Amino acid sequence: MVVESRVAVSTASASTVTRAEAMESRAVDPSVMESSAGAAAGRTARFGASAQYALLAGPLLTMLDSSIVNVAVEPISRQTHTSLPTVQWIISGYLLALGAGLALTSYLARRFGTIPAYTGFLAAFTVTSALCAAAPGTGVLIAARVLQGLAGAPLVPLAMSMLLGGSGGAKSRMSPAAGILLFLGPALGPSLGGLLLGAVSGGDGWRVLFLINVPIGALAIAAARRLPAGVSPPPQPAARPDPVGLLLLVAGLVGVLYGVDRITRGSWTPPMTWGPVIGGVVVLVLYTLRSRSVEHPALDLSILRDRSVALAFTLCGTASVAAWSIVFVVPVFLESAQGHSALMTGVALLPQGIVTGLSTLAGASAGEKIGVRPTVLGGFALLVVASAGLFVLGDQTPLWLTALILAARAGAVGLTITPLVLVATEPLRPEQQADANTAFNVVQRILGSFGIGLVATLFTRRSAHAGAVPALHTVALVITVLAGLSTFAAFYLPRPRRSGDVSPVALH
Repeated sequence: MVVESRVAVSTASASTVTRAEAMESRAVDPSVMESSAGAAAGRTARFGASAQYALLAGPLLTMLDSSIVNVAVEPISRQTHTSLPTVQWIISGYLLALGAGLALTSYLARRFGTIPAYTGFLAAFTVTSALCAAAPGTGVLIAARVLQGLAGAPLVPLAMSMLLGGSGGAKSRMSPAAGILLFLGPALGPSLGGLLLGAVSGGDGWRVLFLINVPIGALAIAAARRLPAGVSPPPQPAARPDPVGLLLLVAGLVGVLYGVDRITRGSWTPPMTWGPVIGGVVVLVLYTLRSRSVEHPALDLSILRDRSVALAFTLCGTASVAAWSIVFVVPVFLESAQGHSALMTGVALLPQGIVTGLSTLAGASAGEKIGVRPTVLGGFALLVVASAGLFVLGDQTPLWLTALILAARAGAVGLTITPLVLVATEPLRPEQQADANTAFNVVQRILGSFGIGLVATLFTRRSAHAGAVPALHTVALVITVLAGLSTFAAFYLPRPRRSGDVSPVALH
């Protein structure tokens, strides 16, 4: 599970724009305005089961495939007679390709429209999943996984922009049950992978992990063909690509994520780890500077020039790291220090997915009723307290108490991230959504991957010298401090709007 499960939470409060004002500010023709008006009229309508399935299947499949294959590394290595470091590229190649694929998302969504782009990437993901299942050897499997990652990267931002309503006051079109399923999905990855491997006999049983995507994806493609056109802005055939910008963006993302992947594996050698990270950051800075002078940048980052938007994006990243990095540590702790089975460990992790889904809905409602700042402050306060609760965990702690602490931390995710994205998305026009959702995913992926890699490495190194319990408490201290600093930063969010105030960001 990377940060894809928590990067796409977005909702906003209602706003009204007259036809004349909208045509003047957007400088579009009346036909586009009619389409936008149709989209606005349907924003509060909840999708039916077929539409929700079409838009949930893509994000769920790509998030599950980020973690479900982890349990198959050893069987694949044994069956293909390939070394474990080589087989690890089945995972690393996929994750790097996810980062690179994000660079293409905004342009393709603008050029062809959100629905056609989403359907096309979903079809490509389904086909590449079949290629992975049929791969004759490790080399072909790694190549197919890279293609699968490229196809899967845009599915989360594109689907979420439609599911969660877009901009300008859209409300979520997703049912509570679907929201819970979306956030429960990543936690199910390793458990589902283990069950599938156990149910299929034979040395190449790992192929079912990819083959299962094919019927699910095919049904989602069929359902996506019936999505109403008004759920997304119309395509812009005149939109031109930015080849240089795309190259810089891809190189920067891949460099950073490759270095983070090396850190996660315990490698701190400067040339092989920090070199790609520093180089990737430099390239991303160059892209940011260049994008300001390009008429149609590969990814429009102009929304980040607003202090409130930039702060909201950053706090989303720190909340994700503080809340979810522990998920990579706790399973190891429960199995190695407490001696629980993989099944019982999976059971202990499941409640946090349900709580995250419920808290997402609660955060959206609270953000609209009492304002973003008090809601986010409450969420971070809960995260600080629940993170401090990790200090009570030891080698004899009951499993139910561990599950309760993890659930409380998960509850803070919805109370923080959902209202924060309200700050970032409320002022945006519908045609800016592709860039906003992609930028949000980029920020989350970089901050989340880097933070999670550092936490996982800290736990591993500390465990080797002091044991699992002190290592967990060290990680808990780091996470609690990060949550505390984020709480302080949240005081700089925009104040709730008072009656008669004119504010660029509506918080009620």
